[in-house]
Amino acid sequence: MSTVASRTFQSSPGRDALATWNAIVDLLTKGTAGAARTELLAVGGVAASIIADQAPRDAAITVTCDGPRTRIYCLYDDDAIDGGGANENALAYDPLKGDWRVSLPCETDDLAWVQAALKKHSTRITARDREEAVKDTGGAEAAAAQTLTLDPKGFLGS
Repeated sequence: MSTVASRTFQSSPGRDALATWNAIVDLLTKGTAGAARTELLAVGGVAASIIADQAPRDAAITVTCDGPRTRIYCLYDDDAIDGGGANENALAYDPLKGDWRVSLPCETDDLAWVQAALKKHSTRITARDREEAVKDTGGAEAAAAQTLTLDPKGFLGS
């Protein structure tokens, strides 16, 4: 089983949706400039729309990489103002290490346009129906994909 870390960000009304996404990007990139940060910021408007719709209240923004999985939730309304359930602390690992991906939860009615809008900016950042779980690409499936297969005929030149 993969290691999973969880973070919960204060959002509306204490912080607007775009500011929430920017705080999430800061967490994921550890505040450093680079290609990953540029890619994450490029989808800011779409991500902010998802956050404003409150999809990440119960369905996580899920980040997968060559290390632990990261689940990010948002707090809204009184919970966002109170902030008692927030945990925006830095992660002890690089959540964008290697082949990283971000899966954004989305309302069913918005899924088609959100997927199309994200595709214009990134192949790593995708959207899924908020009721759908993120497929586990770690463990045995990833190991099977990386298994080296020897072709004796090809090796011997036959």
